[in-house]
Amino acid sequence: MSETRFSEAQIEAGRLLFARPFTFVKGCVSIADLPDPDRLEIAFAGRSNVGKSSLINALTGTTGLARTSNTPGRTQELNIFESMYAPLRIVDMPGYGYAKAPEKKVAQWTQLIHRYLTGRPNLRRVYVLIDGRHGPNANDVTVMNELDRAAVSYQIVVTKADKPTKADLEKALEKTRAAIAKRPAAHPELILTSSEKGTGIETLRSEIEQLLGQ
Repeated sequence: MSETRFSEAQIEAGRLLFARPFTFVKGCVSIADLPDPDRLEIAFAGRSNVGKSSLINALTGTTGLARTSNTPGRTQELNIFESMYAPLRIVDMPGYGYAKAPEKKVAQWTQLIHRYLTGRPNLRRVYVLIDGRHGPNANDVTVMNELDRAAVSYQIVVTKADKPTKADLEKALEKTRAAIAKRPAAHPELILTSSEKGTGIETLRSEIEQLLGQ
């Protein structure tokens, strides 16, 4: 299902990167709260309820590492995860586009996301999560526009790819491919995932491991 292919050696390297535990470090409500930029960072961005926490749990093989909820907008900070065995930091960003959250809170999240994306020197890549049932919406496009302007590398991860019919998934993928066409900061390949079934997780691990090796 994933559109990215790696060799067996690269897949094994990706598995080993996440074979030892990642732990929650802290939640950051401001840029000043962030750890020193002393290691490579990857961030996960996506609209509320797109499945960021579930994907992070599947990626790290740690049930409950990132809190999952059916309530949109639960992640309200930059949540930091690290492993003492790998020079890698994972940042789980607040979900965007949840209109029912208090307006002041949404404004705070938006500012925090903007300042993080445009000012973090060790941020190597942002994984922008797109719901496989729908494809990108206006909020997703706004985030991609900002990443392009800031020249921050990003790659689309399609979540919940097991939920739609094959035809509906293909429509969502066509919409997603069209949205990233000719975007300067977008990685050209999509990664299709299902946190429930484990689909695409080894590909995502391998992709991240390749970033460390660059």
